[in-house]
Amino acid sequence: MLKYLAIIVCKLIRKIGNLVGRGSSLPGKYALKVCPDILSRIKLPEDIIAVTGSNGKTSTTEMIYGMIEKQGKRIAYNFEGSNQIEGITTLIIDNCDLKGNFLKDVLLMEVDERYAKYVFKYITPKYLVINNLYRDQMTRNGHPEYVLDDIKKSIGEGTTLIINADDPIVSSLSKQFSNEVIYFGINDAEHTKKENDAVYDDGYYCPVCHGKMTYDYRIFAHVGSYRCSCCDFRRQDPAYAITKIDLKNGKVVINDKYEINLALKTNFNAYNVLVSFMIGSLIGLDENKCAKALDNYLIKNGRVRAFRLNGHEGILLISKHENSISYNRNLEYVANLNEDVSLLLIIDDISRKYFTSDTSWLWDISFDYLSSDNIKKVVVAGKYINDVAVRLDHSAVDMDKVVLIKDTPEAIKYMGENVQGKLFALTCFSDEGKLLKEVEVL
Repeated sequence: MLKYLAIIVCKLIRKIGNLVGRGSSLPGKYALKVCPDILSRIKLPEDIIAVTGSNGKTSTTEMIYGMIEKQGKRIAYNFEGSNQIEGITTLIIDNCDLKGNFLKDVLLMEVDERYAKYVFKYITPKYLVINNLYRDQMTRNGHPEYVLDDIKKSIGEGTTLIINADDPIVSSLSKQFSNEVIYFGINDAEHTKKENDAVYDDGYYCPVCHGKMTYDYRIFAHVGSYRCSCCDFRRQDPAYAITKIDLKNGKVVINDKYEINLALKTNFNAYNVLVSFMIGSLIGLDENKCAKALDNYLIKNGRVRAFRLNGHEGILLISKHENSISYNRNLEYVANLNEDVSLLLIIDDISRKYFTSDTSWLWDISFDYLSSDNIKKVVVAGKYINDVAVRLDHSAVDMDKVVLIKDTPEAIKYMGENVQGKLFALTCFSDEGKLLKEVEVL
């Protein structure tokens, strides 16, 4: 009886929420109050895919969804981004009938890395993708190894782990579980680095024995080809690999066979494409069709937005506040462009979900990228401009090209009147609306 009541309650609140444009978590919250184990009572499909990690969850799930749907399979996923147990409960009940039978062929879930243990108490995914683990929202999450401990609690028997071979923190899970593990990674070392490009080094110590780690090369930060000097922990050969990567021209080759063009020419996007292709292959889809579906795939989730300001076309790149690796990759992308760039950086509200005024994470960002000769002007906006200014003053950037304007609309107007070269904006979801309401969204 409680099962059916929970389903009805969830569906009713969901319908009301749809009418007012809200309600991706609330329906699931009340369903769980009515029947706390409702997820274990739903008849789910065999193909259950979960994606977790610090960065790339939303983009990867969107790519996987688009690729699978194009091959005719019915698939449901939490496109609204509600990735904790309440939102996932809404997703599942929204796609089942009143008897609790799931109506789609595939269930795809983006799952918060800290809360996966609550979801997987009731659901056993067939494949669990763990993209990466970085320093992210440290006031909430602490160190990546602390987050890793939460992920460990979520892994049960019967789940195949899809692990990033290039990330030693993630890869260390293979030492602690007997689950089947399938690795993915980038094998082309041509465009890699010899040294760590981050302010800190989370690859310095082995996550297994805490001995000194050595690297043959780094792709970025602690991600690369590593081995421990004290134990047998090392990077594993990936079953699915990018065997050639050309970020300048935006091309990757998977397993020496499938060439795919990147809509966004970054290593982050390359990993998202690779793991999406891998999932398609593992669930039995035609690999040629998977590659075609992912070719030039432009993310629709708002991570990249085109806009026009005072006659200048610009690109908004979304980074995560309190996540230095996310900022570093976007700064590196802009700094490596073969054209002049003007950059608008907005740091006004640090979080949409909780209050914090901690700006220590700014010191973890590699702002030295802004010293690149192609970056002609940097306009910093928002209430934290002074914190950013102090950080920039301790970097290699020439402060003569930095303009500080606290009022965000005023800063946007100034940038529109002083663009030099290609226009980019860099901020987080908590601040993107402040830009988009002042510009023409394309």
